[in-house]
Amino acid sequence: MKTILVSIWLLISGTVVSQAIGQSASTQHADTISTAETVFSAADFYEAVLQHHPIVRQAALLSQEARQEIRQARGAFDPKLFSVYDRKEFGKTLYYDKWQSGLSIPVLPGGIDVKMTYDRNGGQYLNPEDRVPSSGLAAVGVSVPIGQGLLIDARRNALRQAEQAINLAEADRLKLINKTLYDAAKTYWDWYTAYQQVRLIRQGYQLADTRFQGIRERALLGDAAPIDTTEALITVQDRLVQLRQAEVDWQNARLRLTAFLWHSDDTEGAPRPVDLPALVIPQTNPILPVSEEQFQNLLSRATEQHPELVKLTAKREQLVIEERFRRSLLQPQISVSANLLSRTPSANERYDWASYYAFRADNHKIGVDFTLPLFLRKERGKLRQVQLKSQQLALERQQTGRDIVNGVQSAWNELKALESQLTLQRQTVVNQQTLLQAEQQKFDMGESSLFLINSRETKLIDLQVKQAELQAKYQKAIANLWYAAGTYTQASD
Repeated sequence: MKTILVSIWLLISGTVVSQAIGQSASTQHADTISTAETVFSAADFYEAVLQHHPIVRQAALLSQEARQEIRQARGAFDPKLFSVYDRKEFGKTLYYDKWQSGLSIPVLPGGIDVKMTYDRNGGQYLNPEDRVPSSGLAAVGVSVPIGQGLLIDARRNALRQAEQAINLAEADRLKLINKTLYDAAKTYWDWYTAYQQVRLIRQGYQLADTRFQGIRERALLGDAAPIDTTEALITVQDRLVQLRQAEVDWQNARLRLTAFLWHSDDTEGAPRPVDLPALVIPQTNPILPVSEEQFQNLLSRATEQHPELVKLTAKREQLVIEERFRRSLLQPQISVSANLLSRTPSANERYDWASYYAFRADNHKIGVDFTLPLFLRKERGKLRQVQLKSQQLALERQQTGRDIVNGVQSAWNELKALESQLTLQRQTVVNQQTLLQAEQQKFDMGESSLFLINSRETKLIDLQVKQAELQAKYQKAIANLWYAAGTYTQASD
């Protein structure tokens, strides 16, 4: 009677486990390692992020925006057409009728303005200095600053600062791309960790289930104690719970990874999100370690081309230009203008270049403008303010450079520490595997127990999961090293 009850209990426990396996089949079929799975390497993932991610494409717009700032600044040197008409008539008397049209052309190198005008004036009460020949008066001349504005003026100051703004925008672009790729790298290796946990726990679950089925058969035949099936069943159930949780963590990790996956048919089209297929898995082979030579190259590059340093350098150049402009404002404003005059020919006569009224040195108009504030307090105050900003920027650049070097060195130290930990962890896993094999041999010889087998196996799974976590942490440390150095060019190597 007792034997019958034990047999029934063993059959029922086997049915419970079979039902549990069936319930998890829907979630396992897509995750089981098979030849249908496709490896999505870190290099391909980084390339996809660089090509299609909206933040990366947004970063590219920063440089384009800076170029438009240059275009706006160049607009101050655009030629300008102008025309002014003024007429007064009262009591059937034409007081005056004045019309001036012309073209003004700024010349970039020296702040010179070339001006061509045509005046046609008339009227009974016209100011004598505005009187011109009946056919009109043409003038061609230049205005040249010989004091303030000769070497630099507000227009050239704005243009040169806009040109430096391109370097600022490029630094911001690199910084934004670096941050996006760094976040993407961390997400990828979190996905890798979740996948390894599912794979290792599933293997442990399958081993426990196989062991349970074997012990159950032996117990039915009377070769094993029925209580051993209880212990084996508990191990199966415990690992099944762990597997379910690991599968959820893997699904969530996949969802976080898809946040970085986008696709667009062209550079102008809006990117659209891409879902990661269920049969896609991360690469299992790790990225090659960073050599000492690579580290030295990264450190050297960080001290010269880090986006933060590039930004501060561009700002410093802008302040140099601004200081030069502010110094020029301390000079007196002296502007000399000279114009050659000529009577405009009538419609029915040919222009005579040799005539007395043609463009000749005798027919001219010249002028000199002079302005100088007596105390220059506004100009001197602004100049001193720019100089103080330059000093602050120089100090900030020194500190930033030191922080960058320390950050790169710190990332390198962490990388080397993880490298040694990972090597030690691999040795620990090998030793635990040896210990498990020895325990299994003792169990087969009847000198060990199922409890010890399960304990050794559980410890091995834990060590393998920890090894996968260390491997992912090591890959994140590599990404952190490149991020600290301010570059992404080798992120996919």
